[in-house]
Amino acid sequence: MSPRAANGVEISVEGIGTPPWLDRARDFALAVLARQGKEGWDLSILICDDAFIRGLNLQYRDRDEATDVLSFEQGDAYRGPDGLERFLAGDIVISLDALARNAEEFGISRDEELRRLITHGILHLSGMDHEDNDPSRPMLALQEELLRALAAEGGATIL
Repeated sequence: MSPRAANGVEISVEGIGTPPWLDRARDFALAVLARQGKEGWDLSILICDDAFIRGLNLQYRDRDEATDVLSFEQGDAYRGPDGLERFLAGDIVISLDALARNAEEFGISRDEELRRLITHGILHLSGMDHEDNDPSRPMLALQEELLRALAAEGGATIL
């Protein structure tokens, strides 16, 4: 197998001001990718409001409602300018409005919910899925395992 480049995560915002923690969110996403053994992955994360994600949810899933996270898997391999093999995983979209509602509903911090949504999106880009929100589903169990492992390593705080 040829050498692969480091992972890359781009973060942008839509419909909201630029939060001061975007670099920490990118670092957390990179930690999730590393923990999953991913190499040469490129993905983007868009942080937005309910109005923006609702439009995407309607356009791509025919659901006229805001949601917390959407993942758009691409799965394209390519060679970067340095000649190294890369993998364009796709895009993750996270609504801060929905994140805040989730955190309140589940009695957790917004920081914990942001970490969960980033991890959830990355697992979807990895090809995983779940039929419902039963925590025993393999994807959701892995999500929680990753969150515990990263918290134990001490690099888990974003907000």
